[in-house]
Amino acid sequence: MDSKYIVLVGDGMGDYPLRELGGKTPLEAAATPNIDRLVRKGRLGLVRTVPDSMPPGSDVANMSLLGYDPRRYHTGRAPLEAASMGLRLGPDDVAFRCNLVTLERDQVGITRMKDYSGGHISTSEARELIAALQNAAVSNGFALYPGVSYRHLLVWPGGRTDIETTPPHDITGEAVAPFLQPVHKEPALHAFVEAAEAVLGDHPLNRGRIANGRDPANAVWVWGQGKAPSMPSLLERYGLTGVMISAVDLLKGLGVYAGLDPVEVPGATGYLDTNYEGKVSAAITALEKQRFAFLHIEAPDEAGHAGNVAAKVQAIEAFDERVVGPVTEGLLHFPKVRLLLATDHLTPICRKTHVSAPVPFLLVEDLNGPDSSSPSPGGFSESVAAAAGWRFEDGEELFRVFIGG
Repeated sequence: MDSKYIVLVGDGMGDYPLRELGGKTPLEAAATPNIDRLVRKGRLGLVRTVPDSMPPGSDVANMSLLGYDPRRYHTGRAPLEAASMGLRLGPDDVAFRCNLVTLERDQVGITRMKDYSGGHISTSEARELIAALQNAAVSNGFALYPGVSYRHLLVWPGGRTDIETTPPHDITGEAVAPFLQPVHKEPALHAFVEAAEAVLGDHPLNRGRIANGRDPANAVWVWGQGKAPSMPSLLERYGLTGVMISAVDLLKGLGVYAGLDPVEVPGATGYLDTNYEGKVSAAITALEKQRFAFLHIEAPDEAGHAGNVAAKVQAIEAFDERVVGPVTEGLLHFPKVRLLLATDHLTPICRKTHVSAPVPFLLVEDLNGPDSSSPSPGGFSESVAAAAGWRFEDGEELFRVFIGG
């Protein structure tokens, strides 16, 4: 009988040892009994998901975990998100990620990036703000599309891809002027960004957020641009059909290009309050008819970007208790299940952004089979995975081993 395949990704779970945790990483400090049980069934190792020549974004890292060489297939983050929204980019269209962010002037008048997520603005609030920005977008030759929470999309027909842009989550607390200079050199982008700041700064919704002690989403930030990639599907490459389950448009769009069905799970937020149970149910249901499921949890990464140690440990424990445990229980009736559990990249608390180091993974060749005859000592962590001595220099190689190719 054909095997079933499931990939479980805790985005940004990897980290460095922290003084606040007694010299442990969040993975080492978190209680993860369900993952620990899987360690006894499988094999730990490290995989380099981000090539040396590329930035350590979730787009690059998850493309790698899905078995695609990002050096060959990656064109930018925003085109993947466009696919998630159902947008078909023309050959000359350039898509940009368009974040709603919070900028703040300090005591000496320097404008800094206070929050890359616009105070974790809700999707309903964000859609109201994006609607208010439509005139500014259209008048400057762009199309603006609402997404989820702070994540939106700007499409520039005939635009440029060679503009140096910076992810806003990489510059939390930093002065924004140096990072805006390349954008400001493009008259249309400059005009749109300036017009958006004027509209958002005076919007009633933001005035209400301030009155309630919340950060306003008072600016837009464009980045991650690119044209539509050309990728073969997993069906074409490996004979696999399946689903992509994530709250993040980037992952759902990556799934679209890989030929996976993007599953919409009500209440999937990308934070600690996400609908874990709905995601698990969607994966198990899909595997009844299809052979592959990629289940992505964003919350550990968000905690890493916030520099919140307690929230990151909590997110990892929720991943173990509310995803890994129920998934393994729910797949017991399948004769053969191969499981890959990984973090896509490190998001160290001390850095508040991604780094390119190799990441730990756990490969279980038979989820419902006996324990391994030579399990790795200890649980799932950066140090134990490194000590195991099993290493892949790219995700494509690991994926081929995972599917038994």
